[in-house]
Amino acid sequence: MAWSAGGLIERSSLDSGASGGNRSDVRANPKIGILVIALANCICESAFATTKGLSQIVTPDLQDEGDVSTSLQIQDKRIGNPYELQLEAGLTKWGEVAVFRGFDPDEWIMGTEIGILRTEPFLLSVGFVNWSPHLDVDPQPYIEAGYYTEHHKFIVGAIHADYKNEAILGYAYDFNKTWRVQVDWQSGKENSSTIGFTCNITRDFQMNPAIYFSNDDPSRLMGYVVFTYTFHLWGDKGKDTESIKPLTK
Repeated sequence: MAWSAGGLIERSSLDSGASGGNRSDVRANPKIGILVIALANCICESAFATTKGLSQIVTPDLQDEGDVSTSLQIQDKRIGNPYELQLEAGLTKWGEVAVFRGFDPDEWIMGTEIGILRTEPFLLSVGFVNWSPHLDVDPQPYIEAGYYTEHHKFIVGAIHADYKNEAILGYAYDFNKTWRVQVDWQSGKENSSTIGFTCNITRDFQMNPAIYFSNDDPSRLMGYVVFTYTFHLWGDKGKDTESIKPLTK
């Protein structure tokens, strides 16, 4: 489901992506992206595994049943909570949940996704993100469709956030099981366009750095990176999937 609680998600399934722009304003450090790209070139040459998640938006693919991902998300304050921990669990073949723990401000953020259509190349999912009872923030429901081939992933959808409806668009290209490049966009002046990549450093450990371009001022750049490790606790632990899985953006 891939989403970021600071942007609309992350990464992994519930990656890559949540609409943090609707909760806070923004500030940028493009040096983050340059540093992470240099690091990736050094360590990712021999990596293997599937990739998962976009940077800002929810994705319609689900975390595999029995897979539990833990993530550290670091991002510009103008995107959302600058330091977050995330737990995403594939409870069944058709449903997953995610919990974010933010530290500045102190908050808990929850989301979930249900797969209505899961026969690739066609995907259709519904759910909600950015629910924070601790801060009295209502959940933001969304619907997303995807067209997933071996290399190309197309995503389109809509989300209801702060009494308005916003459009979601995303595209990713998978070079192999190690490398993915991705772009996404969510409408609304408080949201962004993003460009980034995902690298699987090992089968279960991945990183996803990205640069955010604010919709109301594209010259404002914001840095984002998430590191994710996935545990295979039940289900088909030996499955070697070709598609990109899960809760970012």
